Amino acid sequence: MNLANMITLGRIVLIPVFVIVFYLPYGWSYFASAVIFAAAGATDWLDGYIARKYNQSTPFGAFLDPVADKLMVATALVLLVGVINNVWFTIPAAVIIGREIVISALREWMAELGERASVAVSIIGKLKTTAQIVSIIVLLAFDFDLYPWAETLGYVLLYIAAILTIWSMFAYLKAAWPMLNPNAKL
Repeated sequence: MNLANMITLGRIVLIPVFVIVFYLPYGWSYFASAVIFAAAGATDWLDGYIARKYNQSTPFGAFLDPVADKLMVATALVLLVGVINNVWFTIPAAVIIGREIVISALREWMAELGERASVAVSIIGKLKTTAQIVSIIVLLAFDFDLYPWAETLGYVLLYIAAILTIWSMFAYLKAAWPMLNPNAKL
């Protein structure tokens, strides 16, 4: 177990801590959960940096890193759906979570075919991840009654993330299409 993988595992361990802090009956609990989520987002960058810089990339890390990311983001979105509780938040949250399930299944299937590289992470996926992480941090950290701009910023970033989510999903599906339907032509 190398340092990069331990950091990734740490992100998964943060998930129950994040949930517990989110539900604490204190005024600071949402802000504290935003700090935990931000730390998890920073470790997403850090573990990748360490793996590349110190040649610590492993098959286990390649598997675990996206799983940790998806678990943390899906958990945060589900918690926020329960609090924000409106269709304008729920739709992009469902799009983001649904895309993650589809792309995870696609990557797994493509890996079985030995074609995992055709569905590698793209720049659009990285931009999507950045937009959704910042959106979730903003939506967690600020009281919308005191900071109405935060609600607007959080929603705008969430919708940008949802649009990039759909865009990147179609890019991944297009790349995988020859294996999904060998008789079809694009």
